[in-house]
Amino acid sequence: MRSDTRSRVVIEGVTPRVDCGEFPVKRVIGDTVTVEAIVYADGHDALASVLRYRREADAEWIEVPMEPLVNDHWRAAFTVREMGQYRYTVAAWVDRFLTWSRALAMRVDAGQDVAVDLLIGAPLVEAAAARATGADAARLGELAAAMHSGGSDAVDRALSAELAVLMAGHAERLCVAVYEPELAVVVDRERARYGAWYELFPRSSTTEPGRHGTFRHVEDRLADVAAMGFDVLYLPPIHPIGRSFRKGRNNTPVAGPDDPGSPWAIGAAEGGHTAVHPELGTLEDFRHLVAAAAEHDIELALDIAFQCSPDHPYVTEHPEWFRMRPDGMIQYAENPPKKYQDIYPFDFETDDWRGLWDELKGVIDFWIEQGIRVFRIDNPHTKPFAFWEWLIGEIKRAHPDALFLAEAFTRPNVLYRLAKLGFTQSYNYFPWRNTKAELTQFLTELTQTPVREFFSANLWPNTPDILPEFLQYSGRAGFAARFILAATLGPSYGIYGPAFEECDDRPLAPGKEEYLDSEKFEIRPWRIDRSGTLAGLIGQVNRIRRENPAFRANHDLRFHHVDNDQLIAFSKSTPDLSSQVLVVVNLDPHYVQSGFVELPLEELKIDPLQPYQVHDLLGGGRHLWNGPRNYVELHPQVAQANIFAIRRKVRTEHDFDYYA
Repeated sequence: MRSDTRSRVVIEGVTPRVDCGEFPVKRVIGDTVTVEAIVYADGHDALASVLRYRREADAEWIEVPMEPLVNDHWRAAFTVREMGQYRYTVAAWVDRFLTWSRALAMRVDAGQDVAVDLLIGAPLVEAAAARATGADAARLGELAAAMHSGGSDAVDRALSAELAVLMAGHAERLCVAVYEPELAVVVDRERARYGAWYELFPRSSTTEPGRHGTFRHVEDRLADVAAMGFDVLYLPPIHPIGRSFRKGRNNTPVAGPDDPGSPWAIGAAEGGHTAVHPELGTLEDFRHLVAAAAEHDIELALDIAFQCSPDHPYVTEHPEWFRMRPDGMIQYAENPPKKYQDIYPFDFETDDWRGLWDELKGVIDFWIEQGIRVFRIDNPHTKPFAFWEWLIGEIKRAHPDALFLAEAFTRPNVLYRLAKLGFTQSYNYFPWRNTKAELTQFLTELTQTPVREFFSANLWPNTPDILPEFLQYSGRAGFAARFILAATLGPSYGIYGPAFEECDDRPLAPGKEEYLDSEKFEIRPWRIDRSGTLAGLIGQVNRIRRENPAFRANHDLRFHHVDNDQLIAFSKSTPDLSSQVLVVVNLDPHYVQSGFVELPLEELKIDPLQPYQVHDLLGGGRHLWNGPRNYVELHPQVAQANIFAIRRKVRTEHDFDYYA
């Protein structure tokens, strides 16, 4: 806290705040930032406090008076309307006029003579008149004169709401305390919080077995992706693939002559991280795909994997960027006992670290020039924190609309550190949270603890690397349940499709969470016929997400009791309650489950004395519920979930009731 040394005011416990202000909190355009603080002083004097905020580029603060709550807590809020960084802090001081006015009112109530008190207060009002201008100055002068006169209405004027407002507007600020350090909020566009992602391998986008797909083939798939309601199309690496130590099908150590290799083994004679695989097309073809996707309201996301194949031009041009083994060979990637001979990791401790950092930033800059603003970063937890803080900071200063998704399946502290340093969103533990207790604990941590201020989860039920055990034995109903959970529990979610929509549940081997015949190592055309897939359900749920604004954020996610551990129920609401939804999911993919959902009607602002309607947005049914406890039943072969819109009874001026 910074203040005049004579200040008697203490400011502490300012929220929101991440690690004592070391890192910014995160919001999207249009959000309200509600700031609270504990403000107090010695003695019994009245205090005044203001919230100060500004865009980082602005010099002048905007002030909002803070409202006193209870037990020395104060609150105010401001709205962020532009991308970039804002700064905010709290200032407070002893309010001499308010202290005097409060004492005067108590003396008047006690029937005491207040003639001297009026003479004490009048100079305070005169001083405010000197600080004011125009009509305010004149009016304050009149009120001060009335207090000096001691006339019959002097007390009424001294205690009037008019004088209180005028004095607050021209307060005497002596010995002001200011909270330090200044706190920051990073403001992103809405895609930072809300979106539906779809991942596909461009080389598998053709329907002909054995034929390598192209960017033009991906364009042919855009209508399908848009019809399912996805906002972001994410492509794994599109660069030339190395030939040395190329992996074969199912990650076998020796590739056959026609095996295409892993897209994450980046670099060959044709180029590296700023080149495209020749069989996918040209750079011009890629830019055409970006534009075509935009016509479908789809944004393209590109995978950035900072690693190289042994054939990458960097290996010969900059051998100092790699770690050498005692046998003179470059150290390949390992995650013992797994070995990735086709991948060389960078040595971020190289003496030429600055050259390496600049080169990798140049990769991001290059793809931004091609029209990309969304990047999925491969394994960021295996690179230095300082590097990411620098790179993301530099990129977002020039391009505040750039977004970074961290593929960080790692320990919680590392996961959260990456978010604090600048990653917009992150993969997380959702693929392995299956029971009601696990899901409730995990999502509550993400949405109702301080983690919510800096961490935004992107929920994926599967990835090319992960076929969770649950999906291996749960059938279509299990895929439907996991999809609905991802899409409704999180404002942002994604699926690796078409593997997910076609319910591919074949593991590499028993006990493995890897796909058999994985697209990571072979071209695998998928059928275009949508019948029999989850495409219809996916499109329906994405429409529901778009039509009900409550799904666009997680600030009000609340879980509700159901007397059956196989049923999970949760609700979301917009701040004005214009959109309020209730989701009930059957976690059992094999059997019918039923139970009573208990809703906290007062918390949900539902009149307990009136019936309310729940409209099943998936099944189309409407149910009239009464009271907090109501029955639900879900059949896996019919519907794995209910997605309800809550409608309250509204009475018009003509005494006509309807639900809205």
